[in-house]
Amino acid sequence: MKPEPINAGPLEDRVEALKPDDLTRALEEFRAVMTRDHAAALASCVHCGLCSETCHYYLATRRLDAIPAYKLGLVASVFRRHEGLLGKVAPGWVGARTLNHETIKAWIDALFGRCSLCGRCALNCTMGINITAAIRAARGVLAALDLVPPGLKSTVDTALIKGNNMGISENDFVETLAWLEGEMQSDAGFETARMYVEETGCRMLYTLNPREVMFFPLSIVAVAKIFHAAGESWTFSKDGFDVTNYGLYDGSDAHAGTMSGRLVTSMERLGAGTLVLAECGHGFNSNRWEAPQWLNRRYPFEVKSILQVVAGYLRDGRIKVDAAQNTQPVTLHDPCNLVRLGGIVEEQRYLLRHTARDFREMTPNREHNYCCGGGGGQLAMTNYADRRLEAGRIKADQIRRTGAKIVAVPCHNCIDQLMELNKHYGLGVELKTVCELVANALVVEP
Repeated sequence: MKPEPINAGPLEDRVEALKPDDLTRALEEFRAVMTRDHAAALASCVHCGLCSETCHYYLATRRLDAIPAYKLGLVASVFRRHEGLLGKVAPGWVGARTLNHETIKAWIDALFGRCSLCGRCALNCTMGINITAAIRAARGVLAALDLVPPGLKSTVDTALIKGNNMGISENDFVETLAWLEGEMQSDAGFETARMYVEETGCRMLYTLNPREVMFFPLSIVAVAKIFHAAGESWTFSKDGFDVTNYGLYDGSDAHAGTMSGRLVTSMERLGAGTLVLAECGHGFNSNRWEAPQWLNRRYPFEVKSILQVVAGYLRDGRIKVDAAQNTQPVTLHDPCNLVRLGGIVEEQRYLLRHTARDFREMTPNREHNYCCGGGGGQLAMTNYADRRLEAGRIKADQIRRTGAKIVAVPCHNCIDQLMELNKHYGLGVELKTVCELVANALVVEP
């Protein structure tokens, strides 16, 4: 099947308006982001095509332009044209392309429109190429030209200007926590439970996905109940609380560093010992693994996923649970950034085996699991929504085959995507975070 005609969507006119100086600046940015590792990766692809069967975009559509090697080739062709001898003297012979208007349109269409940066192709590449990193670097070139798709750009801009990607004010955040505290204290066994805010010297600073505040408050209550049952010393920051980092997705290290830097500032201001990241796949990968490079500094504190923390409570006997409280069959979605790219693999399984009577794995699972299709900023890029839902069929089929009634989803980006897939493909499942299932199974002693 031939690639579709290239269309930069809402950015089409802006690409056409690029002047020669803009293209020169783009090439300079490309040279700046192409590290030796990226250069080696671009030169190493042998075009075997085995990566095609790893990509949910390709598996759902069988389109040539969805193959990871094709997307990598769009970046490699520019590298060959401007940095390789043969590319300069015989560009047609080696498939080299000038970084011009048409190439930029092709980049936008493929690198933003047909990739969720899930990393499954890199895991299965016979040459060990980090395709994800090369595609993100090329996205960074587009970000430097202000050619990020509007929805994703808006999300990034809101986070940079307002301090979190939903634009929640400090007063609204604190008032929401106060309301949730009252609701929590109405439950038996949690009459003295608290939502701590701006407490200094605590053992843990807990961060949130702002969508929890707006749309999924029960997941906040679940974690607060677990902290209470474990007797934890913890707090929220009233400003630097956003675990998400869409700078990972627009490709700008500067944007990403600004967002992660706010959490570091909150840690230092409040004097907390451990930065605890909510159930958010890309938030974990960004703040645990990538941020020290973006900020060019070592963290003077620990960084942990809430799943690591809660699994530790259960292992150490700090909380007790009863799996009889969760009787419906449960399966687990593995978020790409948390599992494949983040290394948090077994903690969620340990928790589910102890808090659900009937836990069923998807096939494949763990680091080999398929992307749900919501990562890479796809949820924010509404002009690619049809592609996102089409590619999500691979995940929908996985869920349906388990026969589960509940899908445990340790990532709110994934929850948003799976809510759409649930409706679009008629899955008839309920979506919960892992901590919600743990909280429901808590045995609270007087």
